[in-house]
Amino acid sequence: MEYQQIIYQPGKVARVILNRPRYFNAQSRLMREEMDDALDRAAEDDEVGAIVLSGAGEHFSSGHDLGTPEEMTDREERGYPTDRFGRYKRVRAMTLENSLRWRNVPKPTIAMVHGYCIFGGWIFAAAMDIIFASEDALFLPSHVQYFSQPWDIGPRKAKEVLFEHRFMTAWEAYQHGLVNRVYPRERLEEETLAYAQRVADNWMRDPVRVRTIKFSINHMMDAMGFTAELEAAYQNYFIATEIRDGERERDEKGGIAQISIALQNLELTKPWLESTR
Repeated sequence: MEYQQIIYQPGKVARVILNRPRYFNAQSRLMREEMDDALDRAAEDDEVGAIVLSGAGEHFSSGHDLGTPEEMTDREERGYPTDRFGRYKRVRAMTLENSLRWRNVPKPTIAMVHGYCIFGGWIFAAAMDIIFASEDALFLPSHVQYFSQPWDIGPRKAKEVLFEHRFMTAWEAYQHGLVNRVYPRERLEEETLAYAQRVADNWMRDPVRVRTIKFSINHMMDAMGFTAELEAAYQNYFIATEIRDGERERDEKGGIAQISIALQNLELTKPWLESTR
């Protein structure tokens, strides 16, 4: 596959770079297909020991593509099913099934997050094993198709943030277990790649050990109900979208993500956040 919306760089540490900076790396169908292909390619390459996912430009990802010109052209050329079951299968395949595949890529995966990480951006990051973030990263969760948030930050914290609808700062995300490490933006890439290099070295020395660690931890989560709960949450998500009859609440500044409201609520919460650090 020739990539148009991502950059793939093979090597001991393979790089998958979301490459739609003009749209803050909004996730089109084509981007997701290319990312799926690149992760599979890295998994099959014996010279790859770890995979780093990042975004070009100012932001990691602004979430799902809701109608850029490229996405609309793709929909016209390849078509989208319009019947209810067709929509159900399409959305499931594009946002749940592939995300679960990425979560279970046999090699270690690391998300390198800076700037906005909104809705679908959270999905991309959460499907990776490790998340490193810049200090200016902002995470906006929602009940999206791959609803991992209660597992990522805990059920009570998930309720708090989702009820309020606000961004989480990188340090808050770190305190609640979504993010592994936080760095100044100018050091993020250097530190992430250095960590990935050490992980890749371990893979090259003993791939069975590293792969077994990942399998065992993912299996532990599945024994606790992770995949089953995500399956159930997708059913709920789809029912909710059907009840809305496909209409999305928008505002002039934030679209479906209501970014202006999420930023406003973050500002109102900052005094408390700063008092806890």
